[in-house]
Amino acid sequence: MSSASEDGLDALVARIRACRVCREAPRGSALPHEPRPVLRVSATASILVASQAPGTKVHLSGLPFTDASGDRLRAWMGVNKDTFYDTAHIAIAPMGFCFPGQDAAGGDLPPRRECVATWHDTLFAALPPFRLILAVGRPAQAYHLARLGLAAHLKSSLTETVANWRAVRAAGEKLAHPVAVYTLPHPSWRNTGWLKKNPYFDAELLPQLQADIARALGRS
Repeated sequence: MSSASEDGLDALVARIRACRVCREAPRGSALPHEPRPVLRVSATASILVASQAPGTKVHLSGLPFTDASGDRLRAWMGVNKDTFYDTAHIAIAPMGFCFPGQDAAGGDLPPRRECVATWHDTLFAALPPFRLILAVGRPAQAYHLARLGLAAHLKSSLTETVANWRAVRAAGEKLAHPVAVYTLPHPSWRNTGWLKKNPYFDAELLPQLQADIARALGRS
């Protein structure tokens, strides 16, 4: 990407980080706290972590995945923190840039709708093609599979979509700009039971994911 394009990307990221649309022009109830958009992108990253939305700890730190979910995700990927936070190689762009708040049961609310409507198409048009995409959670899977022309691979449930990972990966590799797409559950502790019920995830999916990540990072 040229320096002019990099300047344009930097300006776009600055605009996203200054965004207050969910307070000033919300779609529904306004965000109940001050916005703090969190994303990490660059003109050179070959891997995209497309997550859901920041949680409470990330809202405080301003750094994505600074929690137990981040530890599990890095273990899934087979990378350490230095590699994970190296924006030259790994971009992190959630479907909701700000912490959306919590429901009555203490669970995080879904990503705010304003983010995709306002920013995502423009952001991904400004970024170079990725070699590997981790679509973490249903919202990221729906958006990125549609963006890549792979919407037919989004099944009726997250469990079915993740189980279809081989077909999704193969379809992405056939695109004009080949990309290995992985549809993943959220690495939250809440999904520990899901992982136990789906042993193929650890036994089959993760070894292939880690091999593809090593290749995208130039390690093999």
